[in-house]
Amino acid sequence: MISFKGILEAAKHSRWYSSDMTVFSCLACFLYALGADGNVLNGLLAFAGILFAHMATNLYDDFDDYKVLSKDPRFDEFAPDVKCAYLRNGTATMADLFCVVVIYCVLALLIGGFLFIRCGWPVLALAALGGIIVLSYPKFSRAGLSEIAVGIAFGPLLFEGMYFVMTKSFSLNVFILSLAISMFTIGVMYVHTILDFEGDRVAGKKTLVQRLGSKSLAMKGFVFVYALGYLFLTLFAFMSQIYFCLGAFLTIPFVVMLYKALQAYNAETHYSRNPAYLRVLTGAAKTMAVFAFFISIGLFVNLMFSNAI
Repeated sequence: MISFKGILEAAKHSRWYSSDMTVFSCLACFLYALGADGNVLNGLLAFAGILFAHMATNLYDDFDDYKVLSKDPRFDEFAPDVKCAYLRNGTATMADLFCVVVIYCVLALLIGGFLFIRCGWPVLALAALGGIIVLSYPKFSRAGLSEIAVGIAFGPLLFEGMYFVMTKSFSLNVFILSLAISMFTIGVMYVHTILDFEGDRVAGKKTLVQRLGSKSLAMKGFVFVYALGYLFLTLFAFMSQIYFCLGAFLTIPFVVMLYKALQAYNAETHYSRNPAYLRVLTGAAKTMAVFAFFISIGLFVNLMFSNAI
């Protein structure tokens, strides 16, 4: 049964704390597109549509997870604050959750339709690909491809899509920039799957961390993912000759602190979503946001210098 209170409760669990990843990713692309005389209105609309799609993906993942978890006899062995707790304790129903997903998708589709009218068929193709990723995300997740799905959706798809609606063209530099930031976005997902190691095992999710088989090996993957982010950033800076973006290397201490916090969490025997869990997860999201923010500052400074000349 659907209730207004339940809908609000489900919406609260859209994981809005991860929205800063979308905000700063869009900001970086938006600023780069402005340097190519991009359309501001189209960029703002694209940002809103992307944000709604992001929230829909988060909640649909919970919807699919709970369908599996609630049927598993081991589900009751876990503490009440584990995955999908708001569904388990009855503050929201599956119908409430699905209703919020539909609302987010409708809003995203309306914005996509408007941009299609303004910018042409490539918008439709990009929106369709994004929709496929949103609806198929739980399947990607169970197949161990969640990081790849997120990397595509919030990397090349997001950046090239926003750049196109603003400039009606695509760019290799934008593609490289998207890879730099998407590595940090993937990093958030990667950290999330390490934190959810036990819950994902029960749900039958074959995440990359599950396939690696141990958290110690997964920590080596952590270093590899973030190192790739800095590598692509360097490549973008030299290809675009926007060296101000290299200021994002100042985020290395944040990555080191995140690594140590995750190590400390893994050393514990309690795997419920306690305050430490949330601190590590929000720390990963903030690290990504700060990385994209520093890049955005570099792009903004470059834009100001270009306009002054």
